[in-house]
Formats: sequence, structure tokens, C-alpha cells
Amino acid sequence: MREPTFFEAIFEWVSTWGELTIDAMTTLGDMAIFAWQTLVWMVTAKPCKGTIMPNFYYVGVLSLPVVALTGTFIGMVLAVQSVEQFREIGLESRLGGVINMSLVRELGPVLAATMLSGRVGSAMAAVLGTMRVTEQIDALVSMGANPIHYLVVPRFLACLLLIPALTIMADFMGIVGGYFFSTVVLDIDHYQYLNNSRSFVRGWDFFLGIFKSFFFGAIIAIVSCYRGFHCQPGAEGVGRAATAAFVISFVLILAVDLMLNIFLDAFYAAVWGSSLKLI
Repeated sequence: MREPTFFEAIFEWVSTWGELTIDAMTTLGDMAIFAWQTLVWMVTAKPCKGTIMPNFYYVGVLSLPVVALTGTFIGMVLAVQSVEQFREIGLESRLGGVINMSLVRELGPVLAATMLSGRVGSAMAAVLGTMRVTEQIDALVSMGANPIHYLVVPRFLACLLLIPALTIMADFMGIVGGYFFSTVVLDIDHYQYLNNSRSFVRGWDFFLGIFKSFFFGAIIAIVSCYRGFHCQPGAEGVGRAATAAFVISFVLILAVDLMLNIFLDAFYAAVWGSSLKLI
């Protein structure tokens, strides 16, 4: 077999990346249209009766144990990983403030969104993908029902409205886990721990985490439902849709988290005239 020349290799490389870029832009445009249709149906028509509460129960109630358990262990892990560095500089009493700040600003919202994406988002994509493969979505259209209104809007509302509650649960359990491990196992004075925690974390930090969680919930719902609606035929297509839903949601959550942090920190500095303190 003849080896490609230098210019042929360059042409093939450009063609490959060009095709990937075009596919990515097409998918992004389709997803934007899908999100717009979801928002329009959410505003113009009430969700179908009997679809709201089952989705709220599945997204919110059934996700509480895993979110609470994850938050608890994350608080303990933060205490274990940080205590030696703080003891070296004589600031172990500040450990509570650092743990709580990390939880309410970053780890609580991101971990809750990650757990929701892995548990709920993948399941949404798999369910809707199965409905697409078995032509149940086409059956809804033939009966005059809009599949986005009937299938996507309830799931979107469940993720959008319940992820702040899951974030609060992750924050609370992480704070409790960090306090318990720091005061009982690491033998840090509980009064100093609580005093620094109270003075270090402000209302803005708590608001920042809750505000970001709304965006994370919307990302999970839109990406997961979109991948399910555009599932490839067969069992392998359903599996790929579920995997892609989690991977894309997780990457977008991290990217949006970065952008929101930059924007909101700049907003805080512009309005209150000072930057956020670190310690």
C-alpha cells in the first residue's frame, strides 16, 4: 500500500478535523433549537397531567441518599487532605472555614450536578432512546401529542427546580461530615471551628452555589433528553446515548462553572468594590 504524501496527509488531517467541527456545530445548533422548543412549551402550555410528580420523585427524592452520602464523605476528605498543611502554619482552627467555603461555592453544586448527571441524566437518555428505537415517540406524534411537551418539559422542570435542594443537601451533609471528622477524629477545638466557619462563609458564597445549580440542572435535562431523542437504532445506540449524555453534561457543567465563577466574581467586585477574600 502506497504511503500518502505530505500534502495528502495534510489534506486528510484538515478534512477529518473539518468534518468533526461541522458535526459539532450542527449538533450545537440542533441542541439550541431543542432547548428553545422546550422553553417555549414550558411557558405556553402546562405540563401534561400525571407526568410532573413521578419525575419530581425520581429526580429529587430518589437522588437524596446518594447526594447526602457523597457530600458527607467529601467533607471528611477535605478535612483529611487539608489538616496537615494548616497545622504546619498554625491555622488548623481555620479548617472549618476552608471546608465550608469549598463546599458551598464549588464542591456542593458540582458534586450534586455530577451525581444527578450520572444517575438521572443517563437514565433519561436511555429511557427516551429506547422510546425512540421502539417508535413510541413516533406514536405520540401520530396521536397528535407533542413529544417535547409530553416527555421533555416534565424532566426539565424536575432537574431545574430540584437540583438546588440537592445542592443544599450536599452542602449540609458535607459541612456536618467535615465538622464531625475535624472535631472528633482530628481533635480540633469545636468552638474555634464553628466560629471561623460562621465568620468565613458569607451569604454571597451560599447564593453563588445555589445560583449555579440552576444552570447545571438545565444542562443535564437538555443534554440528556436531546441525546435520547437523537438515539441511533439498536441497543448499542441506546448505550451510546446514555454514555454521551453523562460525558457531555459533565464537560459542560465544568465549562459553565468556570464561566459563571469569572462573571459572578467580577460582578461582586464591581458592585461591592472589593474582590472575594480567600482566607
